[in-house]
Amino acid sequence: MEEVKDDKKQIKNDEKFDMSAIEKTFTTYKRGQMFDGVVVIKRDDGCIFNIGGKNDAFLPMSEVDDFENLKIGDRFKVIITSSKNENDMLEVSKTMADNILLATQNANKLKLGSKFSFVASSANREGISSRMGEYTIFVPANEISRTTHDPFRAVGKQFDAVVTDIDKTNKQIFASIKLLEDKIQETNETLFWNSIFINKIVRGKVKKLLSYGAFIDVGGVDCFIHISNMSHTRIGDPSEVLQEGQEYNFKVIEVDRENKKVSLSLKALQESPRLLAIKELHVGAIYKGVVIKLLQFGAIVKLENGATGLLHIKNATDANNKKIYEIVKLDQAVEVEVLSVDIESERVSLKLVHA
Repeated sequence: MEEVKDDKKQIKNDEKFDMSAIEKTFTTYKRGQMFDGVVVIKRDDGCIFNIGGKNDAFLPMSEVDDFENLKIGDRFKVIITSSKNENDMLEVSKTMADNILLATQNANKLKLGSKFSFVASSANREGISSRMGEYTIFVPANEISRTTHDPFRAVGKQFDAVVTDIDKTNKQIFASIKLLEDKIQETNETLFWNSIFINKIVRGKVKKLLSYGAFIDVGGVDCFIHISNMSHTRIGDPSEVLQEGQEYNFKVIEVDRENKKVSLSLKALQESPRLLAIKELHVGAIYKGVVIKLLQFGAIVKLENGATGLLHIKNATDANNKKIYEIVKLDQAVEVEVLSVDIESERVSLKLVHA
């Protein structure tokens, strides 16, 4: 009779057994979840990896760097990559888990003020977000790059940023791109003003063209070039010589440290048409020319190739006490001999042959 009573008691306990409550204790496996597990079976194409209880998954051979030395009983973390494969098993990745663990380690090393790089993966009106392992990275909209004001345009782009706050409990990193840009700009400006001087050759990018000149970015500092310093020949618009976004070499012609202004020249790096013409001349050769200016002590003669030279009164006549206008007239055609050429000072000395 006691056995019958015990059986009835067991039946009542079984009736109280709630299967749904037990099912709730089982883990729901989703793609992207990380689990710690153990190798239970090794095959030629991979291994069977247990991630808890009776839950086995397949880990492909390509996911293990040293697959030959993999042993049954080895433990490590994996990421679920597929809910089911052709054999109705979960598929997992060790490589993905290793990358996340490494990124998490790097995130744990970050401190306030630390510099790091990331790629923006999502955005909203509040700012942009990304991931570093198990950490979430967030940059508020007002801390995004000065060149990228729209958070949605930042998605997919890589940025350098500086840590402004860390919540290791909730694994969150707050950062600023603009703050780092400001620090870099400040450093660049200090280096620039410590190294800039007149006649220095600098490399700069055309930032903005104006009707009367252009702003040039030199090492992060805005400099200016006037249209008159762009070419030896007269131009009507800076776009005839420069293009926005292109880089050129310039010569520094003025430095105003007090007002933080630097003037540049492009034509200072080019040989003038006058100098090129002077270089063509040969001492002792005779050239045809025209008198273009009369002076107290001589005349300026422009030769056929465009070079100009000085015809001194002593080289125009052997007579004493004669004035230059008594020997040659303005716009008069003459023949002259080149006596000397000074390339550095761009001076040419002439002697009258025929008036």
